[in-house]
Amino acid sequence: MTPPDPHPRRHAVVIGAGAVGCATAIEALRAGLRVTIVEPATAGGPHATSYGNAGWLSSHSVVPPALPGAWRKVPGWLADPMGPLAVRWRYLPKALPWLLRYLASGWTEARVQRTADALRTMLSDAPALHRQLATEAGVPQLIEQRGLLHAYRSRREFEGEALGWRVRARTGVRWEEWDAATLRLREPDLDPRYTFGIFVGEAGHCRDPGRYVAALDRHAQALGATVLPSRALGFRVEAGRLRAVLTEAGEIACDAAALCAGARSAALAAGVGSAVPLESERGYHVQIAGPRHGPRTPVMVADGKLIAHWMDGGLRAAGQVEIAGLAAPADWRRADILHRHLRTMFGGLPAAAGDAGVQRWLGHRPSTPDGLPCIGPSAATPDVVLAFGHGHVGLGGSARTARWVAPMLAGAPPQPCLAPFSPGRFAARARRPVSAG
Repeated sequence: MTPPDPHPRRHAVVIGAGAVGCATAIEALRAGLRVTIVEPATAGGPHATSYGNAGWLSSHSVVPPALPGAWRKVPGWLADPMGPLAVRWRYLPKALPWLLRYLASGWTEARVQRTADALRTMLSDAPALHRQLATEAGVPQLIEQRGLLHAYRSRREFEGEALGWRVRARTGVRWEEWDAATLRLREPDLDPRYTFGIFVGEAGHCRDPGRYVAALDRHAQALGATVLPSRALGFRVEAGRLRAVLTEAGEIACDAAALCAGARSAALAAGVGSAVPLESERGYHVQIAGPRHGPRTPVMVADGKLIAHWMDGGLRAAGQVEIAGLAAPADWRRADILHRHLRTMFGGLPAAAGDAGVQRWLGHRPSTPDGLPCIGPSAATPDVVLAFGHGHVGLGGSARTARWVAPMLAGAPPQPCLAPFSPGRFAARARRPVSAG
């Protein structure tokens, strides 16, 4: 009979096998923990947000979506169901509290700057961290660092976004300005209506986010993680300590858990005392296999609010924000808008979104109203660590998030730099009046 281990390893359960969950499992294993991943579906599959996102590892994506004066745009959002940000009327009563907080979070430049400073700590080294992870997982070719281009129709259009670039500069982001001649030289296929560009050389991108997350999942298993193909239902907490994670397949006895279930995390977080206002910012993509023309550099165009660049499967355009909840059916007209705009950017693309070789997709970005993820212990127990709500920067921010979460799973307190991401910030704000600062 084998005697019991006098020093059993601490057991951590990671709920969710998206980019954040897989990276967290890897870092927890590195920290010497025993790890079980709970995930009902295939990591990196079409259901996953990571599968179809834009692939940006944009270390400069630190400006929250809501900026001062955004409230003036609300009537337009409601009136134009096909606009870059739209709210379905039927869902508005449920979304309204979240939307009000969303607008308040960007009420002043000072608030925007605080958010940007926090996000920069999570994103500044994203390309390097992901290059390391991809190399370890055997897919180094999926991570590239060729910079990102923001294309504008004019310098005046760029100046209309001056606040965002001013905020980025204060966080340490640097860039090059490209005039019309430079744009033509560097991006000969891009429509000539774009006459001014901002090139951020430090940023990177992933050529196949779904395949990358699948590789991270395999790597975690190779390092010793066990995968339970089931859905997490809650937690058993006794005397302030986590005893088990409850799943459809039964209880998993454990010492710690990381909640990384993306847009489906809110109910589980509430079960351990952390009420987080989480919403799905539904995003669409269209991907065209084998077109003859496209960008040399991953590009975001200001007039369409979309991102376009090459994936291993073809030319992908991603963008749009639709507030309609998790259950509403897809409105594929939004993907068709991306396709039409992509055709105006580059010539020779298929004429219809329904053509062979054109893929459409919908995913759910897990978003908090202040643009910051929740990273830190739950209110009920420090043994359950929340790690969700990354919005538009989930892929890029996953690697640094994992390095923050793993020590907490091992029993360490949260690092001081995590204060802005504390899940308790929403409860604290609910108890105090809104200030102007």
